[in-house]
Amino acid sequence: MTEQLEKLNVLERLERKYEKVYTEVYENASVASKKIAKEIASLIKDKEAKGEKAVLGLATGSSPIGVYKELVRMHKEEGLSFKNVITFNLDEYYPIERENPQSYWYFMHEHLFNHIDIDPSNIHIPDGTIPEDKVYEFCQNYETAIKEAGGIDFQILGIGRTGHIGFNEPGSGINSPTRMVTLDSLTISDAAGDFQSVDNVPKKAITMGVGTIMSARKIVLMAWGEKKASIIKKAVEGPVVENVPATYLHYHKNTTFILDKEAAAELVRFKTPWLVRDVKWNDKLIRRATIWLCEKLDKPILKLTNRDYNDNHLGDLVVNHGPAYDINLKVFNMLQKSITGWPGGKPNADDSQRPERAKPYPKRVLIFSPHPGDDMLAMGGTVNRLVKQGHEVYIAYQTSGNIAVDDSIVQKYLYFADNISGDFKIDVKSVKTELNNKKSGEIDSHKVRQLKTFIRQAEALTSCKFQGIDEEHVMFLNMPFYETGTIKKASLKDEDINIVVETLRRVQPHQIYAAGDLTDPHGTHRKCFDSIQKALEIVKKDIWLRDCRVWLYHGTWKEWDIADVDMAVPVSPEELKIKRNAIFKHSSQKEVMFPGSDDLEIWRFAIERNKESAKKYDKLGMAEYEAIELFVEYDL
Repeated sequence: MTEQLEKLNVLERLERKYEKVYTEVYENASVASKKIAKEIASLIKDKEAKGEKAVLGLATGSSPIGVYKELVRMHKEEGLSFKNVITFNLDEYYPIERENPQSYWYFMHEHLFNHIDIDPSNIHIPDGTIPEDKVYEFCQNYETAIKEAGGIDFQILGIGRTGHIGFNEPGSGINSPTRMVTLDSLTISDAAGDFQSVDNVPKKAITMGVGTIMSARKIVLMAWGEKKASIIKKAVEGPVVENVPATYLHYHKNTTFILDKEAAAELVRFKTPWLVRDVKWNDKLIRRATIWLCEKLDKPILKLTNRDYNDNHLGDLVVNHGPAYDINLKVFNMLQKSITGWPGGKPNADDSQRPERAKPYPKRVLIFSPHPGDDMLAMGGTVNRLVKQGHEVYIAYQTSGNIAVDDSIVQKYLYFADNISGDFKIDVKSVKTELNNKKSGEIDSHKVRQLKTFIRQAEALTSCKFQGIDEEHVMFLNMPFYETGTIKKASLKDEDINIVVETLRRVQPHQIYAAGDLTDPHGTHRKCFDSIQKALEIVKKDIWLRDCRVWLYHGTWKEWDIADVDMAVPVSPEELKIKRNAIFKHSSQKEVMFPGSDDLEIWRFAIERNKESAKKYDKLGMAEYEAIELFVEYDL
């Protein structure tokens, strides 16, 4: 047990009884990142006052970006100096050139070192360019340099979906030193977007070992977003096992996991709080507990008994809201009311038992899609229903999506253009040369990105036309934050928000659909959602918004938990075929693989996810459908 857990009072320990490492959970990644940066700044100042060096162990990836941003701000605005700081980075891809935008040397200088007053000789990053026969010697010297600096005072970590810390993949030993490692296939797959394809991702890396990390005096592991929730549960509540290297941190006396709400969502005290404390029951919590019990016992809702509730820590629920029959019927009716074949509301019908209003009819419906294709992947069946039921459907593609277009697709279109037009505006030969000479990780020129944008737009228009949506109702917002040419995006600016505001005011919708993904806070889906939230705040006094509802769909990573769903739209076998064909119109994305899978394209995953949702409803005792698309209402 870590020192922090030992200091908790009895009630706090009971609430965290499944947790084997101390955790702090914050509202969002921004607040958490500032907390970590403040602690690092305090260490630097304390060491400076004593005339000592502060030795920091630093991480890369999306998780620490907010920390580095805040440290840079404190340096520029508050005079925080880094002249007494020595840094050691966790890892680096191998082989990779420093100038490659995907190298961690490049990352650290872009996000931190180029903006502070640190002595360059105090920066230590594993070298991805040294000859392979010199790597062992380099690693030995790296270990020696850490010891000669006095050891690491403060080590920050992220966590991979394999449970790796640094690049210590499953199977790494607790005493492992700095060394060369082979990357796990899941890690390579997750990095594929950064490198444009799996083939371009280096298959090896140099990493600090688990033993090196464990020697740090203080360790902070940070994780943001629901994508990290499942591995965080294993790392915090699971046993110490070598196939989840982050669990070795249970043995470290001064380790803290700092999480946002989404990353902490699978921990017992958040997902099933009735197991660790008394709860104040409301309809939403009753629904969650009952569905959890059904899934645990593999029983439909209406077959649960008092004994089932009492034997599974839900006796208090039965006492205060029972008997079981009443609870079961209540939850069954909740789910039944959420299922509708009329996502825009059924005209001339009693809407008191439906998730959407009957009036006005027809509705103006505005669907925001982070990238071209996300709309059809997540809610293609619902789009088909909305159009066929007479609603005025608009689609707003928030970003160009050009980074997701493989170079080979551009080559195909160039060959086509070269043969049909002698006055094609693009210099086909020069673009072909650029693509043929492009190095791994190299950023596309503006001309190539524009070509890739045109490809995504053409596919989107074709898909929308297939679904019966007027071309005039298809909008390409091309939000500027996306156009960096790399997987890492710029911060949202007023210009991005204003584009969304103008779109909302142009359409003045009665219904809005948006991707409610809360994964990587620096990722495109999250930023697109944030832009909509900020835009809605700006237009909150507009009269049209009083008669508007916002529905959130999920992206490709996961589906909504049924306990949270406010509207479930059944999709028939015929509609599922229509959805699939609408997805296929985005032909440049058809063979894109679902992250972490070697043999499952994203479109297949989307279809299977809809079918799996239908099976879950069926097992709960609801009507049996081919597939179901799920939505959560956003509280304006």
